Amino acid sequence: MIPSRRLVLLVAFLSVPLLLSGLNRTTADVALLANLLLLGVALLDLLISPALEDVEIERRISDVLSLGAENPAVLQVRNVSAHPLSIELHDDPGALCTVDRLPQTLELAAGKSGEVSYVVRPNRRGAAVMPAVYLRFPTRLGLWMRQQQRPLATSIRIYPDIRAVYRYELLARQNRLSEIGVRMVRMPGQGREFERLREYRYGDEIRQVDWKATSRQRQLVSREFNTERNQNIVIMLDCGRFMKNESEGISYLDLALNSAIMLSYIALGQGDNVSLLAFSSKIERFVRPVRGKPGIQQILRSTYDIQASTGVSDYSLAFEHLTMVQRKRALVVLITFVTDELQLKVIADSLRLRSLPYLPLVVLLQDDGLQALASRIPGTDLEACRTAAAAQILSGQTHQAALLRESGVMLIEASPRLLTERMINEYLSIKARNLM
Repeated sequence: MIPSRRLVLLVAFLSVPLLLSGLNRTTADVALLANLLLLGVALLDLLISPALEDVEIERRISDVLSLGAENPAVLQVRNVSAHPLSIELHDDPGALCTVDRLPQTLELAAGKSGEVSYVVRPNRRGAAVMPAVYLRFPTRLGLWMRQQQRPLATSIRIYPDIRAVYRYELLARQNRLSEIGVRMVRMPGQGREFERLREYRYGDEIRQVDWKATSRQRQLVSREFNTERNQNIVIMLDCGRFMKNESEGISYLDLALNSAIMLSYIALGQGDNVSLLAFSSKIERFVRPVRGKPGIQQILRSTYDIQASTGVSDYSLAFEHLTMVQRKRALVVLITFVTDELQLKVIADSLRLRSLPYLPLVVLLQDDGLQALASRIPGTDLEACRTAAAAQILSGQTHQAALLRESGVMLIEASPRLLTERMINEYLSIKARNLM
């Protein structure tokens, strides 16, 4: 409870005669009487006004939120007093989130309910609690403001941006995947699983012609094959300290995990088995192979609280662990961020291509800041040194990446903004070319 602006102004106004009470006794008596009257009215205002307990509040929000997305939330408010109230509301989202569209003021008649809609925007993944709600409303005479930080604990789990999965599903049904940069590639005749017979088209290979069906139909008929299903994909997620770097306020690890979730969902939809290995200087998490689109929930539940470590990533340890848990042939997608060519050399040495039954795909996150620094025209000697250093780092990375490709490793370099679409398109291309 705090005094309102109206009460403060009245007290200030009635204090002037008290200051002049030494000049006139009558004035002093009148001023004292007026202040006592104001005090009585202020106390009466508290007695006749609704109490804080006359306001009931309930928060409605999903227990699973998407990182970086606008997650809807509602505060349901009920006025159980016998008087109308003008209630100002705000929410405390906790340490991992921020709120938009608050505070708001809600006008409620006696005995009526209302609600305030707003959005919660998580900034970090993990388990969290929204601890309290703030409310404030004036008393009936407007001399006081009743306010309270009301405990209202709601447990939430902040997942990677799973809304992207739903958006993908919607666009796929509407045949609009090009809007998010995904190219649905199909290369009939390149797979091994028979799909259907169809009329011969110009450009089909002779070996695709089904001569028995051709003789029956008396026209050329081709066999169409689909890409194989039930293949193995392992996503290796770097959780080392370099993944703490950020792009537009979101860490590289969060961006990589978002992309890994999307890739997993699409691979599961293609009928493949997906597992995930998160590592830093140790093995952080291993999700055993799952199959089918519902399996994405298991991956989400197992990885939503992974955080970047302070240790340096040990690629040798990660691949050694992989050989123990994945003995069958698999597409291994390593998502990482490197700062120099030495790390790429360590990756190449750790793969040991001749002894591993894997098809490796290395996905390197690009440092947009370093790219911009290397391409900037310097204006001073200091800027020239910085530009030269950035260009030298990028040149070393490019050289080592070329050696990695020559050794048989597929490698893509992607800006954080384009990471998801580049990974998805490369996976679909690999499936279409039957490389797995």
